[in-house]
Amino acid sequence: MSDIIFGVPRPRINSSMMSRYINKVVCFVGRVERVHPTGTAFAVTDGEGQHVLVELNFSLDEELSGVVEVIGTVSYRGTIMAITFQWLPEENGNNFNLELYNEAVKFIHRFPEHYPFNMAAGGSDFF
Repeated sequence: MSDIIFGVPRPRINSSMMSRYINKVVCFVGRVERVHPTGTAFAVTDGEGQHVLVELNFSLDEELSGVVEVIGTVSYRGTIMAITFQWLPEENGNNFNLELYNEAVKFIHRFPEHYPFNMAAGGSDFF
């Protein structure tokens, strides 16, 4: 349910949960659909088939495709301002099942007593 960055746990969310996390740092996983021509943003689709725009404070210097895990702040506009991200290139990410991942995210939010946000974990659960 959470990912740890800078020593603080971050909840894993999907697009339908974003409105509950405005101005909060979250962990979001999706498949890259397109990159803005300036390289300062990219669109991802999550396991619900919803599109989310991820904004960067720098320009990408390499091609981005496949599955990406973003740690960032949810804005009131429904975008995520990335702090950091990790990607699984298309040739490796084709086997990543976003729909199943989405079901896991919903499950752990349904049972927060078993998956608390303050759990101790190191690094990313998937990448």
